[in-house]
Amino acid sequence: MLEPRPDGQRTAMFYTDRNPRAAGQADRVDSARPVKDPARVRLPQPDAALPGRRHNCTVCSAVHAHDDWNAEARGETPLQRADRAYGEVLQEIRVAQTGVQILFAFLLALAFQARFVSVTHPQRVIYAVTLMLCAAATALLIAPAAFHRLVYRRRLKQHLVEAASRLALAGLVLLMFSLVSAVLLIMDVIFGTGLAAILASGTLAWFITWWFALPMWSRIRHAAPDASSRRQ
Repeated sequence: MLEPRPDGQRTAMFYTDRNPRAAGQADRVDSARPVKDPARVRLPQPDAALPGRRHNCTVCSAVHAHDDWNAEARGETPLQRADRAYGEVLQEIRVAQTGVQILFAFLLALAFQARFVSVTHPQRVIYAVTLMLCAAATALLIAPAAFHRLVYRRRLKQHLVEAASRLALAGLVLLMFSLVSAVLLIMDVIFGTGLAAILASGTLAWFITWWFALPMWSRIRHAAPDASSRRQ
């Protein structure tokens, strides 16, 4: 269609079925609409349906009983509580690893000493038992790190915390026996078998008292009547 211009000439204007004013408004709306970042779009995960299938899990159901108490007392969600618990377990393992690493290094170097050839057969047996106990304790104390790596991004933090706690406790038990066995070996070389056995027994009783008896006594003494209030 030709329309007149102010200078007397005619110009051609072509119209389509689309209203120009409405088209301009639509363009402005589209330009104002935020563009989604592809990197931030949540994609369905292969284990997205796992939480719904864990209601029959004994670990998850046991933890759920303390969610209300932790939310009220600490203001934590179950996931935040699991993260805190795992961090506490790792701190405890770091303390135990210092002792087991020092003992393990000492035992490995002991076999290459010049006087090691003069030890008796019973002493060699004690040394072998001590070395194996120390190696087993090292494996258990490092196991939580391997467990975490294998279940990473599988939404199994509650299971990770439960397994790490049991592995750390078992590692402490083996560390205690390895330390007592090391004391028995050294005392046998210095004083003989009789006195070495007495000193090793006293060392074992000392470890049991402070590592296990005292915490259990405190746990039983301060146990609350309500089971939900016993959770840390």
